[in-house]
Amino acid sequence: MDKNLVAALGFGLMFALMAVRVPIGIAMGISGVVGFGLIAGVTPALNLLANVPLSVVTDYNLSVIPMFILMGALCSSAGMSTELFRASLAWVGHRRGGLALATIGACAGFAAINGSSVATAATMSQVALPEMRKAGYDGGLSAGLIAAGGTLGIMIPPSVIFVLYGIMTETDITKLFFAGVFPGLLAVVLYALVVMFIAYRHPHNFPAGRAHSFTEKLESLRELWSTMVLFLVVLGGMYAGYVTVTEAAGLGAAGALIIGVVRRRLNPAQIKRALVESLRVSSAIMMIVIGAFLFGYFLTITQFTQKAVELLVHLPIGAYGVLALVMVGYLILGAVMDELAMILLTVPIVFPAMMALGFDPVWFGVIVVMAVTFGMICPPVGMNVFVINSIARDISLTKIYKGTMPFIAVDVFRLVILCAFPVISLWLPSRLA
Repeated sequence: MDKNLVAALGFGLMFALMAVRVPIGIAMGISGVVGFGLIAGVTPALNLLANVPLSVVTDYNLSVIPMFILMGALCSSAGMSTELFRASLAWVGHRRGGLALATIGACAGFAAINGSSVATAATMSQVALPEMRKAGYDGGLSAGLIAAGGTLGIMIPPSVIFVLYGIMTETDITKLFFAGVFPGLLAVVLYALVVMFIAYRHPHNFPAGRAHSFTEKLESLRELWSTMVLFLVVLGGMYAGYVTVTEAAGLGAAGALIIGVVRRRLNPAQIKRALVESLRVSSAIMMIVIGAFLFGYFLTITQFTQKAVELLVHLPIGAYGVLALVMVGYLILGAVMDELAMILLTVPIVFPAMMALGFDPVWFGVIVVMAVTFGMICPPVGMNVFVINSIARDISLTKIYKGTMPFIAVDVFRLVILCAFPVISLWLPSRLA
C-alpha cells in the first residue's frame, strides 16, 4: 500500500477517533499501531505495542514529570496558593481591579512551584474566583482572567511541557526552564495592563477593594517563606548547577512534603489525596506520551516526517515566513487539540525544519510553548475554560470564552514580541553556570 495514502489514513483515523471522544492518547496509539501494521505487518505492529509503553514508563528522564506534578499537588494541599493570593491582595487589593491583579500575581507565584496549566487554573478558581464574585466582579471576565492566568503554569518554570520538548529534541531542559522566565513575567505585565485598562473603561466590572495597612502587608510576606524556599531549592539549584532537572524535581516534591508536615498544613488524608491526584494526572500524561510515540513510529515508517521537513525548508517564503506558517498552524490546532498532544505530535515534524532554517532550539521551545498555551483558553476546546466551568457551573462557557478574549489578544502580541526579540528568551539561559 502507498505510504502517502497510509499516512493520510492514519491522520484521518486519529481525528475521527478524537471526534467521537476517544481519549487523545488512545486515538494516537490506535492510529499508530494500525498504520504501522498496514506497512510492516501485524507481528511488528504488535511488538511495537508491547515495547513502547514499557520503554516510556521506565524512562528515567520522564520521571521528572510525576515529581513536579506531585510537588504542585502537595503545595496546593498545603495552602500555598491561598498564601500567595493573600499576599498579592494585601499589596494591590486597594486598587480598582485589585482582586484581579492579585489573582494574576498569585497565578504567577503558584506557577513557579507547579508545572501544570490546568492545576493552576483549577486551584486559583477555588481560591480567587469566590472572592472576586463576592466583591462584585463580572463573572465572565473573572473566569476568563483565571483561565488565562493558568497558562502561566506551563510558561514559568518548572513546566511539564518544557520537559517533554527538551526530551524529544534533546535540548537542555534547564536552559528551557530559564528561557521561560522573562516571557512568563512579560505575560504577567501584559495581563495586569489588560486588567487596569478594563478597570479604567468599565469600573463597574472590576471595583476597588479595601486598603491594607503596612503591617498587614509585611505579615502577608512572612507567610511566603515556604514558597520562596521551594523556588530557591528547585530553580536556584538548577541555575547554580548543583542538581539536574530530575534531582531538582525530586527535591521539590520532598521539600513540599516536609514543609507541609512541619507547618502542620498536611495531614495523612491530604497527603494521600495529593498522591492519588498526582498519580491520576501523571497516568493521563503518560498515556498521551505513549500514544504519541506509537504514532511517531508510524510517521517515521511512512517517511511523512522527512517529507514534511523537506517541504517546509524549501517553501519560497523565507525562514520567518515558515515560522509564521507554523505558528498559525499551532493556533488552529490549539482550538481542537490538547497541548500535550500538540507538542508530542508536531515537534518531531517542525523541529528539524526550524533547525535547518537556523533557529535556536531553546528560543523555538519558548515559541512553541507560547503557541500551545492558546489552546488552553481558545474555543472550542480550551481545557482551562472547561475546568473553570466545572467548578463555577453558573458561569457559561460562552461567558468565560468572552472573558478570555482580551488576554488572547495580548498573548498574540506577546508571541510577536518574542519572535521579533529572541534575546528576551535567551539572555537568562546564556548566564547559566
